[in-house]
Amino acid sequence: MGLLARLIAMENLIRVLIAKPGLDGHDRGAKVVARGLRDAGFEVIYTGLHQTPDMVVNAAIQEDVDIVGLSILSGAHIPLVTAVQKMMIDKGVKKPVFVGGIIPDDDAKQLTDQGVFAVFGPGTPIADIVSRVRQAVRR
Repeated sequence: MGLLARLIAMENLIRVLIAKPGLDGHDRGAKVVARGLRDAGFEVIYTGLHQTPDMVVNAAIQEDVDIVGLSILSGAHIPLVTAVQKMMIDKGVKKPVFVGGIIPDDDAKQLTDQGVFAVFGPGTPIADIVSRVRQAVRR
């Protein structure tokens, strides 16, 4: 591949931040999604465990990502996602957000009603996540 083709490919590369906000210490799902997105050709930045909403938003800014994925298994998805969204607004970050974890249907609806692009539960095929992330970034 020539230099111009590589530059064009890099320019079209989708950059995804996968973050684990809160005190949840279970990151297997986040790592599976991160690897699946990476295998599909995305550039993935994984923040690691125990991130504050401020840390997540600052990482999104510093890494210049196209989309933010939050993995939450602690049951604190509503307050954590709300805090991340508020901080994104406060800092002028206009990027889509998706959430993964064990999230009841009513809470998933609340999250999408407040602007979350998609909510993925356990067992969601990686191909579905890849497709929806591409769709979110194209908007």
